[in-house]
Amino acid sequence: MPQTPPKFVILDRDGVINLDSDQFIKTPDEWIPIPGSLEAIAALNEAGYRVVVASNQSGIGRGLFEMSALNAMHEKMYKALARLGGRVEAIFFCPHTAADDCDCRKPKPGLIQQAAQRFGIELRGVPIVGDSLRDLQAGVAFGCTPHLVRTGKGEATLAKGGLPPGTLVHDDLRAFSRWLLEGEGARHGAAASHAGTAASPSATSPVDSTNSR
Repeated sequence: MPQTPPKFVILDRDGVINLDSDQFIKTPDEWIPIPGSLEAIAALNEAGYRVVVASNQSGIGRGLFEMSALNAMHEKMYKALARLGGRVEAIFFCPHTAADDCDCRKPKPGLIQQAAQRFGIELRGVPIVGDSLRDLQAGVAFGCTPHLVRTGKGEATLAKGGLPPGTLVHDDLRAFSRWLLEGEGARHGAAASHAGTAASPSATSPVDSTNSR
């Protein structure tokens, strides 16, 4: 009997899972989850979804924090998720600045490609959730379905416009999770709205932060 392919969701980190800052998130103390975000990941896991994170972390390239600090932040996230029965499969990150002109810094799709190769994911139709245009562009390049959250830079991103066609807008990660799990997102009006129409009022060890902000 053929097995059902695993279900994946790709999330950005800052502004989607945790609070963002223009001064960057540099320490575990500064890493503070957005209310409901960890519960949303746990709910996705319970429904059979494997969650992967793809994140720009140019604070490393800027010399604002070290890899040890990034690993400590992610360890804090893994432990907090575990207490709720949730997990993320891996965190793919880009430590470079724009001046490095790398292939992994979003909006370039290198991180998404890394995730696909690591887990053998067929990316077409996989939801990608972010709070900035570049998050969505990185996934759309491989056929992911774009979802913008209003948290983090989401409101500013929405106001600026120019989102990929078919982008759905959600109040936060918890709202996205509820939308996806209520009929696999079939009822698009349940908790989200299409961008461009009236908007409604993202198996490795925890410290394997696989190599974009």
